[in-house]
Amino acid sequence: MVRLGAPLPFRRHSIPLSLPTVSVLVPSWRRPDALKRCLFALGRQTQAPFEVVVGLRANDMESTDCLDSLGVTWPYPIRRAVTAEPGVIAAMNAALAECRGDIIALTDDDTEPHGDWIERISMGFDDARIGGVGGRDWQTKERTDCTDVGRVQWFGRVIGNHHLGAGPPRAVDVLKGANAAYRAPLLRAVGFDRRLVGTGAQMFWELAVCLPLRRAGWTLVFDPKIAVDHHIAPRHGDDQRHRGLFASGPQRDAVHNETLLLLEHQQGFARLAFIAWALLVGTRIEPGLAQLPRLLLLGDRVALARWRATLSGRMLGWHAWREAVARGDQVAHHIPEPGDA
Repeated sequence: MVRLGAPLPFRRHSIPLSLPTVSVLVPSWRRPDALKRCLFALGRQTQAPFEVVVGLRANDMESTDCLDSLGVTWPYPIRRAVTAEPGVIAAMNAALAECRGDIIALTDDDTEPHGDWIERISMGFDDARIGGVGGRDWQTKERTDCTDVGRVQWFGRVIGNHHLGAGPPRAVDVLKGANAAYRAPLLRAVGFDRRLVGTGAQMFWELAVCLPLRRAGWTLVFDPKIAVDHHIAPRHGDDQRHRGLFASGPQRDAVHNETLLLLEHQQGFARLAFIAWALLVGTRIEPGLAQLPRLLLLGDRVALARWRATLSGRMLGWHAWREAVARGDQVAHHIPEPGDA
């Protein structure tokens, strides 16, 4: 496994004899204008997508009408995968079952991929040890550059910063769902984890994809030049965690998902360290006990409710992990080894 932060030990962006085909998977939920902008951007690519598969809920007539309005003369094949289940995971699993390309690229319906997005993704798989590649999702409110991206610290703290990532390509632990791509056999092997809770975004599903691939020995590469513009669109429902609003239910669900996945990822002392850090320290968004008085002093009016929801999510995630252990769930056992996909 490539050490995080180290220069990649293989040549990058050499031009292969033939580029792999790329299916683009776009989950969408009641954001037809954003979806249309995303699809238009995919029509302006220097390398055309093999296909675009849109994951829809059966009752989302707005997105259905948007796709119907595009007609049959679109510059690439657009297919739709429909599910009656709520949540992004069901929509993505339905779409995943329909994808036929060598590589499956993921993006959100509120992104606008840069013109060379698919071409750079295709060239990013020029080494057999690379299981996934991703890049920066440029956001209007934050433009600072950061080099510490997509990392899970040894005690379990997750560092994102994909929207700020700068510098050369580097190996990471986690790619962001708004801008990521995987070898199709690997993504099918891990799927999108149906154990994760929530009715909308079902936070931290990226960990459920990336951490098993890392455990199986695959390299994940973050390259800031693989870029999309991310027009953060409103979410429908209570899950506004990344929209500046707090609700106890979505907070509890997100922490449950993160806790379950990190407990599966950590081992031995590192797992104990994660439990201690999460309960006693935590972060501003997911506070542990020591964060609570600091947040109260800073005038955070929902600090106590946030801490309670976080604690509840930690406990629920712990129980879900124990149940997974009892069932013998081992996703990594089904993942092809590097070079075999």
